Amino acid sequence: MTGGPPRPAADGADLRRELAELQARHRELLEAAGANEEKLQRSLDRELRLMRAETLPDLLREATTGLARSYALRSVALVIEDPSHELRHLLIGLGEPVGELGHVQFTDSLVGITPLAAHLSRPWLGPYRRADHDLLFRHGPPLGSVALVPLIAGGRPLALLCLGAVEPERFSADLASDFLQRLGTVLAICLENAANRARVLRSGLADYLTGWQSRRYLNARLREELARAGRHGTTVTCVMIDIDHFKAINDTYGHLVGDEALKEITARIESQMRASDTAARFGGDEFALLLPDSSVASAAQFAERVRKALEPPVELGAGRTERVTVSIGVAGAAPGRAERDLKGIGERLLGAADEALYRAKAHGRNRVEVVADT
Repeated sequence: MTGGPPRPAADGADLRRELAELQARHRELLEAAGANEEKLQRSLDRELRLMRAETLPDLLREATTGLARSYALRSVALVIEDPSHELRHLLIGLGEPVGELGHVQFTDSLVGITPLAAHLSRPWLGPYRRADHDLLFRHGPPLGSVALVPLIAGGRPLALLCLGAVEPERFSADLASDFLQRLGTVLAICLENAANRARVLRSGLADYLTGWQSRRYLNARLREELARAGRHGTTVTCVMIDIDHFKAINDTYGHLVGDEALKEITARIESQMRASDTAARFGGDEFALLLPDSSVASAAQFAERVRKALEPPVELGAGRTERVTVSIGVAGAAPGRAERDLKGIGERLLGAADEALYRAKAHGRNRVEVVADT
C-alpha cells in the first residue's frame, strides 16, 4: 500500500522554517519602522531649528551648514534669486557681510545658474554632473549624487536648496521625494518670514522721510562692496549730493513744504539709480550714493543725469513751484586684492567725495566735480 498522509516530523520542520521566516520579516519591519521613526524625528527637529532661527543670517546658516551636519551630507548650498539685491542689502544692514556666508549665493536669475530652474516644481534627484551642477555648489568637493529642492513662492522658485552626497545612490531618481518637498516648503516660508522681519528692522533704521538708508548702513555696505571690488578688480564710486540753498525753501514755505520737496527730489534721484546702488541721507539736505562696479567716469555721467533730472521746477503745492539745483562730488576707489584696511579706504573715499562736493559749491554750485581714484 502506497501514499498516505505526510509524516508529522516533516510538518513540524516546515512550520518551524515558516515561523523563523515570519520572525525574521517581523524584525526587519520593526527595524525599518524604528529607522523611519528616527528619520522623521530628525526631520522634525531640523524643521524646528529652521523655524526658530531668529534672524535672516541665522536661518541661512541653519539651512546650509546645519542641514549638512544633520544629514551627514558632503555639501549643502542655497542659491537665492535676488534681482533687486534686496536680500543682500538686508543682510548688510544686519551687519552680516554677504561674502562670509560661504554656502549661500545670490543671483539675479536662477535660470542663469541652472536652466532646470525654469520648470522645477518638485525636487530633482540624480547623479552629480560637473557641467550641470558646478555653479550650484561653486567648485566644491567631488559628489556622487545631488538633490535640487525648489523653494516655491508665488508659483515660482525663489531659491534652490542644493544637497550633495558622496554616495551615488543617496539621491537616485527612483527615490520618493515627499520629505524633500516638505523641507522645501518649510524653508520657503521661513525665508520669507525672516526677510520680512529684516525689512521691519531696516525700516526702523532708515530715514523716515525719504526711506533712504542711514549713514551706519552705508558704511557697512561700503566695506562689503570694497571687499568685492578687491576680489574682482573693479571700482566702487561714491556720489555726494547737497541741495543748493535748500534752507531758503524751509524759511519761505515752512518745514512741512520743505519735507514734501525733499521727497520729490529724492524720488527724481532714485529714478536714475540702479537696483544695486545704495542711497543714504547724511544730514538735512546732504545725501551719499554708493555705486558698486562703476568707474569714476560712469559715475560722473550718472551725477550729471541726476543734476539734469532736477532741472524742472519742484512742485510745492497750492500751485507753487521752485527751481532746485544740486552740487555733486564724485570719487572712486579700486582696492587691491590683498587690501585689508577696508575701513580706512572707505573713510578716504567718503572724504574725497565730500571734498569734491565742496569744490562744486565753491565753484558756483549746480555742477559736478570729480576727484581721481583714492
